[in-house]
Parts: sequence; C-alpha cells; structure tokens
Amino acid sequence: MNEEKLQTLRHSASHVLAQAVLQLYPDAKLAIGPAIEEGFYYDFDLGEKTFSELDLAKIEKKMKDIIKQSQRFEKYEVEIEKAIKYLKDKEQPYKVELAEDLKKEGEKKLSFYRLVTPDGKKKFVDLCVGPHVDSIKEIKAFKLLRLAGAYWKGSENNKMLQRIYGTAYETAEELEAYLNLLEEAKKRDHRKLGKELGLFVFSDLVGSGMPLYTHKGAIIRKEIIKFSNDLQQGIGYQEVHTPNMNRAELFKISGHYEKFKGDMLKVVSNYSDEEFFLKPMNCPQHTQIYASQIRSYRDLPVRIADFANLYRDEKPGELSGLTRLRCFCQDDGHAFCRPEQIKEEFKSVLEIINKALKVYGMEYHIRLSLWDPAHPEKYLGDAKIWDKSQKLLEEILIENKISYVKVEGEAAMYGPKMDVMTRDSLNRQWQISTIQLDFIMPERFGLKYVDVDGKEKTPVMIHRAIVGSPERFMGILIEHYAGAFPLWLSPDQVQVISVNQDLIEPAQKFAAELSASGIRVWLDDSNESVGYKIRKGEKQRVPYMVVFGEKEVAGNNLQIRVRGEKETVEMAKADFIAKVVKEIKEKI
Repeated sequence: MNEEKLQTLRHSASHVLAQAVLQLYPDAKLAIGPAIEEGFYYDFDLGEKTFSELDLAKIEKKMKDIIKQSQRFEKYEVEIEKAIKYLKDKEQPYKVELAEDLKKEGEKKLSFYRLVTPDGKKKFVDLCVGPHVDSIKEIKAFKLLRLAGAYWKGSENNKMLQRIYGTAYETAEELEAYLNLLEEAKKRDHRKLGKELGLFVFSDLVGSGMPLYTHKGAIIRKEIIKFSNDLQQGIGYQEVHTPNMNRAELFKISGHYEKFKGDMLKVVSNYSDEEFFLKPMNCPQHTQIYASQIRSYRDLPVRIADFANLYRDEKPGELSGLTRLRCFCQDDGHAFCRPEQIKEEFKSVLEIINKALKVYGMEYHIRLSLWDPAHPEKYLGDAKIWDKSQKLLEEILIENKISYVKVEGEAAMYGPKMDVMTRDSLNRQWQISTIQLDFIMPERFGLKYVDVDGKEKTPVMIHRAIVGSPERFMGILIEHYAGAFPLWLSPDQVQVISVNQDLIEPAQKFAAELSASGIRVWLDDSNESVGYKIRKGEKQRVPYMVVFGEKEVAGNNLQIRVRGEKETVEMAKADFIAKVVKEIKEKI
C-alpha cells in the first residue's frame, strides 16, 4: 500500500474511533482527528471525565464491533449556515468553531461524511473533507496506542483536550512489526539509556530543558562537534564565537523580534532599561562580523561557523530529554557570497552532510521546504523574492540530480530550505541538517561588497547546519545505536580489567600505553571479581575489553573481548593498539 492510501486508511480509522467514543460516551465533544506519519489521533472533550488505559481497551473493542458492521463512507455537502446550525443542534462546539472559521475564510458549503450500514442505517456523521476508504471493513489491522493532553488549536490559552493516539496498517503482519518497533524504541529511549550510561542529568534547581553533561556525555558531545568542525573547515569555514546575550535592536533589524519574539528569553539588566535577549540563533551576530570591514568581491565567500550556546523559550510540555531543549548549540554556519557562487556553496555543503551521515550510518532524503503563500505574514520579504529563491533552490537540486519532495509552510522566515530528513535504525524520521537561502537578512542589515565593476552589491547569505544541534543529535544517536556507540564516539573505548590487586601496577602501565596512543581507557582496578567487571563493561557497552592477568604481564598475546561477540580474539599488544587507533581515525 502506498503512503497516500495508508494515510487514507488511518484517517478513516480515526472516524471509527470517534464513533466508538460517542457510543460509549454520548456526551463527548469531538475536536479533530487527522492521520499523522505513523498513525492517527482524535481529540475529545469529556468534561470532568478522564480517559484511562483501561478505557482504551474498551474503546478498541467497540471499534472492532463497529468495523464488523461493514459501514460505508458517504460524502455530502451542506450550505454553511445550515451546517453550523446542524452542529450546534448536535452540541458539538469544536466543530461549530471550525465551521465558523471556514465561513470567515469565505467557504459557502461544508463537506460532511456519514457512515452508513449496508441496510441504510446512519451511524455517524462528521465534518470532514476526506478522503476515506469506501468501507470500514478495509481497516483490518489497528491498535490504540496511548493517551495524551492537547490544547485546542495548539494554544495554551484554550482548553486542554484528551487525545487518543492509534495506528493502522493494511495487514496484521505490518501492525505487529510496528508494535515490535515501538517496544524496541522504549528500550532505546535516550532518557533511560542516558541515565544508565551516565551521560547527562537534569536538575530542578538548574531548570527544565537545560541538561548537565557528565564527563562521558561531554566526550560524546565534543566528538560530534569536532567531527562537524573538521568537515566544515575542509570547505573553508572558520570558527568564530559570539555572545549569548544581545540587544533587542539586533533582533529588530533581523526580523526575529517581529516574528520570533515569543520564543526568545528576555534578559533584565540591573543598570539599564534597555531590552536584551538570549540569542535563539547565530545568524544576526554573524552579519555583524561580516559588516565589521569593507568587503571586496575577491573576499567572497566569507564562511563563518559558531558553536555558541543558543536559547529558546520552549513550552514545558514540549520539552523532551535532549531532543527538545531550552539551551543547546548548533554546528551552525553562514556563508556570505555573490549570486554566481550560490550553487557551488550548496554543492560543497551537501557533500559534507553526505559524508557526515554516511559515518553515522543514517539514510536520508531531501525535503524542499517552501513558504506558505496563503500566510505571507509569517515570513519576511515579498512574493517576488520568495519565487526567485525557491526556483533557484529547485534548480540546484535538479542540476545535482538529487531527488526531493516539496513541502509548503516549512521554510524559514527569511527563505526556503533544503532540509535533510534522516531515518534512524528504528526507521523513524528526523530533520537533521539544513541549507537555507536568504536574500532578505543581508538587505535588512545593509551588508555590501564592492563588485568587479566598482559598485556596491548586497551579498547572498546561506545558512547551514551539518547535523544541527549536537545535543539533540546525541539524543537521536543514543537511540539509533541503542547506546552502543561506534568506537570513535564511545566515552570509554577500551576497558582494562585487572585480574587481581597484585596486577594493578602492570595493568596501569598497559592502560597508560593505550592512553598515550590517543585511546580513551577505563582502567577497572576495583577489588571485584573479573566476571562482575566484565558485566559492568557490557552494561556500559564498551567496544573492547582486555582482561589483564599473569599471561598478559608475561608478554603473551592479549585476549580481547569485542562488544556483541561471544568468543574472545587473541592479538599481540602492538597489533591491538594499531587496530584501535586505525578504527578511531577512520571512524569505523
């Protein structure tokens, strides 16, 4: 089944869910029930009642009973005033509000779907544009998954509704595979593994969304940053550092004050009434580095990158471990270039993104993120600029023979983007990398360069990230690798285990030899059994373990325990060190 048909199946299942809830709870108020990437949901208002996990089983059973009735979807249209009256009579206030919103947008008629049994009995009616399957008997494999809270229309100023999530597949085998994947995802949850592996902690005294990285977690974060920095330096980017706090005026010129202020954290001075904000991104500061001196066409491209901390005032309910934070950094870079240099800049950035994701073992595709022409108020610049930049971006993709999908409404406020959408080992999709084309911000800041003809021109600004936020990416990688990081990323690359207390000194010398070769070593010289030390190493997912006993002291070959393998490997000490060093260097 293709994706479009699968989404139709899932959306149809959401209608069956709503019908089941109404049959069990006749006073329930219905909100919305769309299909989403991995299933569907429906939002309900039960007044004072709250759904429980036991209710999910009851609702699921009712859905199965309904599906057995082989009801069919029938579409019909109603003049909008009659539709609003009908929804009011049904005492469905959320549907009334949706209908009234559509009326304000100029709609004259509204689309409804009713579910009808083979003998003509009308069982359920919902305001909906469709599409749906012909008959609900096509919904053969579904499962209600979990409960959640959701504000009506996504605004915390509105009432909190109860959301039921579910999923549906064409076959029972596909559903079972997905449910097994969910179980595996629970085991890999980076919040759980991060605690078990001792990588990061959260403190109520520090604040939600602001992680504290332990020594081990800091190593992984540092290695991610170093790899990104090595890649970007290879294509001419120079690392800079900019302040975390800035005057509001900077963000007023950039446009962030107008479009993004609600997501920015304000800073209060004891000595000034002037507005300051913690920066949510680096691009406005980088314009000022560019503007600090006169630029010639010969100087361009000017490429700068920044790992300074960024801050965003995320809603507490949306924070999620490392994947949604208030404090983070990005492998953030900006190139200021001439128009004729744009295509080459995009090509070089795409090449290093490809290198990075190949090393991390992640497949990806490109999403061409465009503006939403129906809501120009969300963006800076006019339609002419957007048309120009979007066409240019599409040309680059076509010329480089890169397949892509277009999605409206996902552009940055100042320009369209090539978003790199990856899939991890659990086949979950993440937006990681991005390359953005910006004609607007350089104009707003009055940036110039002297062209070959001696005239001043405005440069084009390219925003780009390789893996985005290293902190967020760490959370993704913990789950991608199930905590078993590749050697080059592992906080402890080799665990050296002393057999007994008498062999601590030679074990220390061996560990020092490894460390001198650039290998991160965990010397376990605790007064515990060898078996217990090995189990500790296995829980920490250490790539290599070496049990250091009398034979090893005597100069015999090492017995190497390799992560995930039952049999040990015998190897000379020098060969083992050379092997580990080579694997770290090549990021195997």
